[in-house]
Order: sequence, then structure tokens, then C-alpha cells
Amino acid sequence: MNIIGIIFYFVIAIGILVLIHEFGHFISAKLSGMRADIFSFGMGYRLFGWNKKTGFTFGKLPDDWDGEGHTDYRLSLFPIGGYVKIAGMVDESFDTEYAEQEPKPYEFRSKNTFIKAFVISAGVIMNVLLAILIFSITAFIEGKTIIETTTVAYVKNGSIADRLGFKVGDEIVSINGKSVTEEIDGKEHKSWKKCFDYLILDVVKSNNDSIHIYIIRNGKDTTLNHNNAWLLSSIENKDTFGISPSNFSVVINRVLKDVPAETIGLASGDTIYAINKEPINSSEELTNTLSQNIGKKIFLQWKRNEAIMSDSVAPNQDGRLGIEISDVYTGAISNKKYNLLEAIEVGANKTWGAVELFVASVYKMFKGLLSVEKNLGGIITVAQQSAIQAQRGIINFMEFIGFLSITLALINILPIPALDGGHLVFIIIEGIIGREIPVRVKLRFQQIGFFLLMLLIAFTIYVDIKRIFF
Repeated sequence: MNIIGIIFYFVIAIGILVLIHEFGHFISAKLSGMRADIFSFGMGYRLFGWNKKTGFTFGKLPDDWDGEGHTDYRLSLFPIGGYVKIAGMVDESFDTEYAEQEPKPYEFRSKNTFIKAFVISAGVIMNVLLAILIFSITAFIEGKTIIETTTVAYVKNGSIADRLGFKVGDEIVSINGKSVTEEIDGKEHKSWKKCFDYLILDVVKSNNDSIHIYIIRNGKDTTLNHNNAWLLSSIENKDTFGISPSNFSVVINRVLKDVPAETIGLASGDTIYAINKEPINSSEELTNTLSQNIGKKIFLQWKRNEAIMSDSVAPNQDGRLGIEISDVYTGAISNKKYNLLEAIEVGANKTWGAVELFVASVYKMFKGLLSVEKNLGGIITVAQQSAIQAQRGIINFMEFIGFLSITLALINILPIPALDGGHLVFIIIEGIIGREIPVRVKLRFQQIGFFLLMLLIAFTIYVDIKRIFF
């Protein structure tokens, strides 16, 4: 995707998150009787905006502009955030003129501790609710589909699965005592998805030092035992997992022109059956087998309708036959459509899972178990992923925004000055001591926090650039 497409989807994703977050602050302030002087999408210079007092205008408003309770809704220069300027509060504007006057009933500082905490937390609350809403909607639309197999059909040499000790024909039963099944209407079904959830997501979230994989091999119970740190490092390095389940077929979607596949008569709709009389169970297995036989004749068998056809052919110098393929599951499948309440429950559970994953990842980065440079992403990574997920479809893009919303919520609630969590710390302290902390103190902490935040953003951009170009 070109740079314009990347920027487009990035602005959509960030725009939704910022507007929802700031709307939380805005509406809670209004409901609490506070004035919200500015609602800005973007930071920095005002490009244009509207308010009831002056109407629609371009550029900066006069320095002495007073909305008299009316909000100026504006678009600012840098679309990497936003803010709501609430009267009587130290914020991103660093405006402290109000401190020279007595508190007014419509100002933030005149409200009690509970109301101030509610307003400052409302942005985070809205981000969490947005994630629940998105995951609930996708669950309601998609439902649940269970691929009912836990049997291994292919293991790539040297892959994570190979080093874990998996072999073709193994049936995975449980991982760290968790059965690899999913429930539908009170009945448990074998689930390939659960195998991956427990092998990848749970390894990141778990505090265990080891992983125990219980399998059935050739009719006998066997346990594969490994160190969690090694597996975590392999996943972090994006090593290929190299494993495919049973009951998948490789189907040809398209045959290109003037390629090896065309010379032997392969056609759209054919199913790749075997290479050198070894069954092919996945597109990954086909790709790896072809790459190992560049320039060599292979005996290819494929299925057309009910007929088995065969011929000898040599992959080209890129290790390809010139076909576009997809994996098609031919085994047992269970489906579940959620009603509204069930979808909301799924959405809430998925949101909690995202929280657990984020917290565990940050914890392991601090402990040195995960690399900061390999796992921390900035606006460039977010922009790239926005475009990638959008290309995969609306459901993927929505769920990406959901996970991003949780990330934004958790970062914002951190007790760092300039973030919502930093403001909340001051509010709690003021509630305990029974008086307001001097504005100059809060302003200085706000300035320090803003500086640290800019350093963090700069560091994430540096990490992004290093990851892409070096």
C-alpha cells in the first residue's frame, strides 16, 4: 500500500480513538457543570474551527477570546492526539491565568475530588468501552467457528514446532494443564485455535518458567517440556512456528501465464495432493518443499474433481510453480452465533484478555525478558499496521482499533504527569490533604511530564526507523 493509503487509515484509526477519548472528558465535564473551552482534534496551531460565538473561522483565535461557556471545536495542525481544555485546570496549554482569580463554580478546581476524578478518568473509561463495543460487534457479526482438530499434519525442519519436539501425527491434548478445547452450547470441541492461544499468547502472559505440552503420539501419552524463556525469545524474534493441522487442503485459485504450472496443465480449482509421493497438507508445506527443489524435477500429484492427476515439473529459480493458492479446511467445523448479551460477554472477555496481554508484555520488558526495541512501537508502526489490517478487511481493522484503544487507555492511566493518570494522582493527593496543590507545582510537573512524553514518542519513532531500515 502506498504512503497515502497508510496515512489515510492511520488518520482514521487515530481519529476514532482520539475523538472517543476526548469526548469522554468533554461530556463528563459538561455533565459536571464545567466549561469546556476547547475541543481539539490534533495538537498545536488551530487550522480551523467553529463555536457559537464567532461561527466558523480559519486560523488562530484572538488571545483574549472568551467563549463565555461555548466550546470551540477545532482541527489543529498535528493529527497525533487531541485535547479538551477545561476551565480551571492545568493542561497541555500550560495556561495558569485562572490561578490569579477566585475559583468559579464552572471551573474544574472548584469541584469535589470524586467529580474531578470522574472527569479525568472519563477518557480512559471511553476507550475501554469502545474496545468492548468493537469486540462485541465483531463477535455478533462473526460468531465463533471452531476448527475441530488438534492433530499435527506438518512440522517444518528447524521451526519452533520442530524444536518443541512436535512430530507429524501428534495429537495435542493440553498445554500447561489447559485443555485445548472450546465450548459451544455446553459441549466441548477440539480446537486448533486454542493450541495457538496457549502456545503463544499464554506464554507471553504467563509467569511460569516452563511449558508442558501433553500429546498423544502413536497411541501413547507423551509430554513435551521446555523453558518458557526460550520459547518467548523465539516468538519475539518472529521465528516461523512451522506447524500445520490435519484436514487442510491446498487449492489452486489461479494459474499464471508462461509458468511451470501451466506447462503441466494445472488449473484453477485443482487440489495439490502430493510431491514425490509425500502428502501436502498446507500452503506453508508446499512453499517450503518447492524452495528445497529449485531447478529439480519433482513428481507432482493433484486432484481434479475425483481424479488424481500427476506429472513431473521443476520449480523456477524462485522456487515457485506460478500458482496462487489458499488453504481450505475439509474437516469437522462447529459454528456458534452469539445473541446480543453473549456478544457483549465475549467483547468484555476479549477486552480483559487485551489488558492482561499488555500488562504482561510491559512487565516482561521491564524484567528484560522481552526486548524493548523489538516490542515497542510508535506512530510509524501504528500507521503501518493500520493499513495492513485494513487490507485484511473491516473486521480486522475494527479489532485492531479495539486493541489500540485498550493500549491508549492503559498508557493514559499511567501515573505520569501530562497523562490522565498523572492528573489523577494529584487529584487523589489533594483529596487526602484537603487542599489544592499550588498551581506552580502542578505546572512544573506537567512540563516535566510533557517533556518525558515527547522523549518517549521520539524514542518510539527511533525504534520504528531502526526496525524498518536497519
